Amino acid sequence: MSSTIDDKIDRFCTYILPQKHNCIRKLIVDATYMERILLAGDYPNLTYLELFNFKEEIVCHFTDKSPFQHIFQHQITDLILHNNDQNRVGTSLTIYNRNIYAHIIDLFQNLQHLTIITSSSVDEYPPFFLSWLPSTTYFTSTLTTLCINVFSFNDCVSLLDGRLKQLTTFNVQFYAIFPYLLIPTSIGYMHNLKYFSLTSYNIIWDTNDLIVSLLRRMTHLEKLTLYLRIGKSGQFDPNTSPYIDGTYLQNEILVHMSQLHTFNFYISTETCIDYSRSRISSNDIQQTFKNIKYEQTACIIDYVGAVATICHVYSLPFTFTHLEKITTHFPFILFNSVNHLSVYDFIPFEHEFFMQISQAFPLLKCFSIENWGMQYDNYNDYSSYSVIEFTHLILLDLKRAKYNYIEQFLLETKTYLPHLTHLKVNYYDLKTVTINFTRDTMRRNCSKVNQLIVEEPITFSKDVYQYFPSL
Repeated sequence: MSSTIDDKIDRFCTYILPQKHNCIRKLIVDATYMERILLAGDYPNLTYLELFNFKEEIVCHFTDKSPFQHIFQHQITDLILHNNDQNRVGTSLTIYNRNIYAHIIDLFQNLQHLTIITSSSVDEYPPFFLSWLPSTTYFTSTLTTLCINVFSFNDCVSLLDGRLKQLTTFNVQFYAIFPYLLIPTSIGYMHNLKYFSLTSYNIIWDTNDLIVSLLRRMTHLEKLTLYLRIGKSGQFDPNTSPYIDGTYLQNEILVHMSQLHTFNFYISTETCIDYSRSRISSNDIQQTFKNIKYEQTACIIDYVGAVATICHVYSLPFTFTHLEKITTHFPFILFNSVNHLSVYDFIPFEHEFFMQISQAFPLLKCFSIENWGMQYDNYNDYSSYSVIEFTHLILLDLKRAKYNYIEQFLLETKTYLPHLTHLKVNYYDLKTVTINFTRDTMRRNCSKVNQLIVEEPITFSKDVYQYFPSL
């Protein structure tokens, strides 16, 4: 197959590009073939470069001695990288930032738009990480659009300290927020910023209201997108809602943005609170959005266990790719955009629940289940149930689920997973449910799994490799 592709690339570079290179303004290419394609012509009008399968080795072409130096340094205004490098931490992440990201911004002197996205549906790429780097790093006077992942909210704040003066669009995902951070007084009002998108798929504990403090400085925003999971604990004022609701959003954020015309959001608030005396209903939360003029909204509040609550508020139509910790009470409307889902409850999930999931989330790729309840269905004749098909699912995480959910998903008479490649599971539960890796009715759903991820390092036996032939 690779030789066939190479032959096609050779013919393309030999017969087509030498005749057409003067006309090409936009080039979308696998990074593996970038050198061969760029050597096939001069590309005097090339301004847009999009590289798939980008890896750190590609940066060897981003130098002053590269034959493409003029293109990179003076022509490219739009650079989109589909990053295929593995995430890393600590010193290794700092080195990666200095050698890759900082080097790119220094070299591409006419860059106006930089987007870095992951090549994988499963793994994230190394994020921008500004700690331990000079304050002059990532300084550019040309960049207007930046779409990236950063390590922490601190890095997001640092990028808005004036080093990106022309920035009008900033789309950023972060993984953590540190309580010792304060918004520097040097960060003033950002009059140039028109579109801001802030995403965190992890629960964050913003005890100092840092996010609100930053948003209030964005007085000229025209479009705002928020995807946040907020954790709260401790004592709450009985006269106010402990959740992020419409009143909070209006009074704390939106009132400061007179030019805002589009507001898309998903915000969940997870609390530990004694609600034995009074409970706030979903309708109570919904009423707080009456005075917000931005599109339709929806709300669902779940009381989970003795003291835990999860309140989800979101704009409609739902446009985000992730949805976290939904329960059996969540409304099963169609979520066409969602490809990452986690479900969580103390009440057991039955077969019918997963059937509803497959219908409500038709493009689901990554599915995580947290539930320690024994399924009632397990005691019934499951041959009477319809087989559930998750057509696009590639990752299934059952590490925080009771062993019977392994059977629910791997048993072919219950579920069909034609593209499952990543399975996260407790090894000893897996061994038990598969009857020491001999149960034939589970082989079909295991046949394409190439990554079996267990909680502790273990040397797999020959039986495991026979049961999972793609490992």
